[in-house]
Amino acid sequence: MSAHTPDPPRDDGREKTRIDDATANTACKEDARPSLWSWIKLDDTTAVGPRIGPVLQSVATASSDSDDSIASPERQRELEKGNSIQYRTCSWQKTAALLFSEYICLAIMSFPWSYSVLGLVPGSLVLWEFCLRHPEVRDVCDIGQMLFWNKNWAWWATAVMFLLNNTFIQGLHVVVGAEYLNTMTGTDPGVACRTVSFGIIIALVCWLCSLPRTFNTLSKLGVFSALFTFISVVLAAAFSGAQKHPAGYDPRPSFTSDSGVASVGGNPIVTALPVKSASYIACFNAFLNISYTFIGQITLPSFIAEMREPRDFPKALWACAIAEVILFSVVGGVIYGYTGNQYMTAPAFGSLQETYKKIAFSFMIPTIIFLGVLYASVSTRFIFFRIFKNSQHMTEHTLTGWSTWAGILLTTWICAWIIAEVIPFFSSLLSLMSSLFDSFFGFIFWGVAYFRLRKADARAGITRKRGIGTILLDGTNIIIILVGFLFLSFGSYASVLGILEAYDTGSVRSVFSCASNGL
Repeated sequence: MSAHTPDPPRDDGREKTRIDDATANTACKEDARPSLWSWIKLDDTTAVGPRIGPVLQSVATASSDSDDSIASPERQRELEKGNSIQYRTCSWQKTAALLFSEYICLAIMSFPWSYSVLGLVPGSLVLWEFCLRHPEVRDVCDIGQMLFWNKNWAWWATAVMFLLNNTFIQGLHVVVGAEYLNTMTGTDPGVACRTVSFGIIIALVCWLCSLPRTFNTLSKLGVFSALFTFISVVLAAAFSGAQKHPAGYDPRPSFTSDSGVASVGGNPIVTALPVKSASYIACFNAFLNISYTFIGQITLPSFIAEMREPRDFPKALWACAIAEVILFSVVGGVIYGYTGNQYMTAPAFGSLQETYKKIAFSFMIPTIIFLGVLYASVSTRFIFFRIFKNSQHMTEHTLTGWSTWAGILLTTWICAWIIAEVIPFFSSLLSLMSSLFDSFFGFIFWGVAYFRLRKADARAGITRKRGIGTILLDGTNIIIILVGFLFLSFGSYASVLGILEAYDTGSVRSVFSCASNGL
């Protein structure tokens, strides 16, 4: 079959209320959906309940004779047999490696003074249940269309946010890669237009590392990324206690810096609440920095779509969540305790003395590269699958297929480099991404998904046992939706004001600047 451009998602105009045949066999008049307890005890045999709607025409394959022919991972694996490139190959252990590489990441170092567990597990488990009921979905865009009544506008709106979010994350890693190279090279006069040049180098290295086509392959790189990140942040915590004073320490309680800015010095000041001088913008941007690290649901549908057995996903999720909370709590508390309010930087490597900073930051290299690679792969997979839907270029090693894959990847990294040069500072880029995209992909989508699934249960005659668990789940998902709208409104406002304020005060370099952004 030849390649063709993707048809836009089609809306058949009818609200179908039937249950898919393959799913109906598992549904009963009892509470068949995954319960709060089944999510905790990792029950792989729990019936998943009915679909919220028909299989989307945009994800149906030419080899499908009916909806239920693609509505099971077993059938999808059977259809892939004999293909040179197979996608349903990830075990839960490899999926856990991808989750570790995504969550145990550089953004840990953006909030060592505080930590949170905002929204990770509730939203992710709803997403898992949704993907079990609709195993044909390939990414969050398909889910967006299904959630909002199979409307074309929902697919296109989600697709725009999806690609922008991923490209912003790639841009973030170009920024940090340039920060690392500038930090290591100091003021070497032999580097021409150093920050722009370093950004190009990082983008090219990441492009080359993005070339593997399946998550099964990328998961092996993810193991090294998570391991080196763990070493990096533990070293940073240890060094913060070992050094006599944090970087930038000044014994004077207050002084004027060489640039004429009034500054606070003295021993590190540690507070349980925000200091009185902290503005609304600073507080909200700090909150957005924290929440970004715990929100990765945008990639999870793509991970689940390549799992050999999607029912095993909670094992990967819980393994990552438990390790994440422990690590963030220890690292955040230790570094903040030794650094205080006056000397904190984002990322926090800048609070370490020169030698310590270079050692700890160097162990972050695999993550600087890999996490951007992961999001680039998700974006490229999204575009590539729609260009070559039902084509041999998607499942075989062809020149056209590999050339297109490499070309799409290169385009995303060029866009990421441009973003990195336009918003060239770490914390503000994190805040803007959180407010614009995580409001939907971390909160609103999964709260809406929860209630759509419950409506499908009721339509199928599946009764819900009222109890404390049900009340907690309902209340949690209402809060998730409200928090999402808070992010979108006040968060976006604070992020934009923060960026404008940084430019007005001259505290950040200008766009496409050659000046060093080293820590």
